[in-house]
Amino acid sequence: MADKTQTQVALRRCNQPQIINEVLKFVLLQFVSSATRLSFQLTAEFFSPRRFKEMGDPVTEYTARLQHQELAIQSLSAEIESLKKHQNLGPSQHLEELQEENARLKYRLNVMKRSLQEETTHCSKSMLNINQRLQDVFGEAIRTSFPELDNPPLAVTPNQQAKFGDYQCNSAMAMAQMLKAKGTKVNPREIAEKIVQNLPDNELIQRTEIAGPGFINVHLKKMFVSKLLTNLLLNGVQPPPLASRKKVIVDFSSPNIAKEMHVGHLRSTIIGDSMCRLFEFLGYDVLRLNHVGDWGTQFGMLIAHLQDKFPDYLTVSPPISDLQGFYKESKKRFDEDEDFKKRAYKCVVRLQSKEPDFIKAWNLICDVSRKEFQRVYDCLDIQIIERGESFYQDRMTRVVKEFEEKGLVQLDEGRKIVFVPGQSIPLTVVKSDGGYTYDTSDLAALHQRLFEEKADIIIYVTDSGQGTHFQVIFAAGQMIGWYDPQVTRVEHAGFGVVLGEDKKKFKTRSGDTVRLMDLLEEGLKRSMDKLKEKERDKVLSPDELLKAQKAVAFGCIKYADLSHNRINDYVFSFDKMLDDRGNTAAYLLYAFTRIRSIARLANLNEAVLRKAAETTEILLDHDKEWKLGKCILRFPEILQKILDDLLLHTLCDYLYELATTFTEFYDSCYCVEKHRQTGEVIKINMWRMLLCEATAAIMAKGFDILGINPVQRM
Repeated sequence: MADKTQTQVALRRCNQPQIINEVLKFVLLQFVSSATRLSFQLTAEFFSPRRFKEMGDPVTEYTARLQHQELAIQSLSAEIESLKKHQNLGPSQHLEELQEENARLKYRLNVMKRSLQEETTHCSKSMLNINQRLQDVFGEAIRTSFPELDNPPLAVTPNQQAKFGDYQCNSAMAMAQMLKAKGTKVNPREIAEKIVQNLPDNELIQRTEIAGPGFINVHLKKMFVSKLLTNLLLNGVQPPPLASRKKVIVDFSSPNIAKEMHVGHLRSTIIGDSMCRLFEFLGYDVLRLNHVGDWGTQFGMLIAHLQDKFPDYLTVSPPISDLQGFYKESKKRFDEDEDFKKRAYKCVVRLQSKEPDFIKAWNLICDVSRKEFQRVYDCLDIQIIERGESFYQDRMTRVVKEFEEKGLVQLDEGRKIVFVPGQSIPLTVVKSDGGYTYDTSDLAALHQRLFEEKADIIIYVTDSGQGTHFQVIFAAGQMIGWYDPQVTRVEHAGFGVVLGEDKKKFKTRSGDTVRLMDLLEEGLKRSMDKLKEKERDKVLSPDELLKAQKAVAFGCIKYADLSHNRINDYVFSFDKMLDDRGNTAAYLLYAFTRIRSIARLANLNEAVLRKAAETTEILLDHDKEWKLGKCILRFPEILQKILDDLLLHTLCDYLYELATTFTEFYDSCYCVEKHRQTGEVIKINMWRMLLCEATAAIMAKGFDILGINPVQRM
């Protein structure tokens, strides 16, 4: 760069055209020589044995060097044009040679990029996110076409109508608005045309066309899609590779000790478990935490009440249903009887001082509750680690001290409160009686998860009513400097309430909250009734019938919840969720067993299908084959969207779309052809059987993420 600057100064001072040309010859020859060396290095590096060990590195390096050279060419070109105006110089032969060499270099770089991408696609066992790959391709074209735009919009979506192609890039219209704001008026269609002209060589686009005001319709290569389907069959449903394995904590379920789990805990448990399954499948390090309510004044009240009503409380705890009754009674006494209230506070102090008898009573109460919770978790196949409020007791003291030392605590009528900028409600970190609050325990939990667990992502799955509370907690964590939201993702995934069919909060006929175990047992009963109604008990063995009963009952309860946008309330209806028509688990489970049965009826075992996947090209000539193939491969896109917004109903909608798309395919394309009279198999269209297998593989993984256990026969 120093040589170039000196040359430019010399050119400005020089008055002789001949000398100018000699200087330019020298500089341009240097650049031609540099371009030739770079070209040679590119070719050598491309075919070197190290290329596959350092996949992608040469591309990055030479792209940077090429961009540097292009800037030098632009600068010299501008300098020559400037001199021409004053000296009447002719065009430079060496500049033209350099530009030609530069064009050849660009071509070779594009060949290398395309080859590397094809090699990566071919060698990788992971599923490719086609949408993301198209975004990479169009993003490069947009940056090349309009380098003056900062962060230009990049919108690539699947096309809903086949006649418009497979995907669509809709960036041109928004870019026209950005250019207009900069004082440049350009027709969106012209922008779209320029983007298409600058599309880099790639392995997936067959052709593009510009429609309407500037939509770019994209048609994929069938061979590309076919190879991806083969990769899926040979390697299984593998997640896209992770840039880094981040630590994720999901806080969900969170029932209260001494109380039975009710229908309100259903959503947090189901949604939180499914989020964990998604992160686990994608390769994250996931910690599932159950932040149970196991500490505080209520335990002083309960122990004081048990001393009066249940003298054996130190050797055995009442069953959970009685315990819940005792809890309600103790709360009533605490509110109405001043003497009892004082005794309850003394019990709290003795419990917090960890006196042996009080710790023993507390442990017995917790153990009875845990056993009841575990019954629910076993039914729903939930894995979770309990870490209740008691775990954070000592940490709460340290957290309050840290806020005090940083001058963030104010006194308010004996309370210690923290005001967070931008938040209308303060946090109460110490009550007037010296006790801690939910605010304190949640701050302590956040601190522990950030600094001890070193979490990169923390998600709290609770009802939407707690949204404001967590908003203030997170803001306080940022204010004190615990984390940067640009680096660490801390998020509240709120959800609506469960409604009865009368559209009111789901209650029993007597007005009580519905016990979760009662709900699950009712689901089992109705599931068996449905299976017997369809006479499945006559074709399934007792063991198969039992598995089908559990799969349908618990699968339908989970799917009914997850298939609704979690932000909204939803109506709980056994009749709707057990209906085998429409977007229900019952329909999808039946569809899955039907797909699995096709290979069985054709007498094709796993080994035969595996061999076929290795040797058979998947043809996609029929419209319904093509539609199904593309739908199967959208799975990584769906997971990426859920990763971004944590809305699991998107996966349910996708699985329903996949099942209905498969039905269209199966109705239009013969997989197995049989003799009309004898029913004997006379022809198997193996590539279509492979499409059946690919569909079933994606559905099985989708069920797994939703926490649904399908069965082979139903």
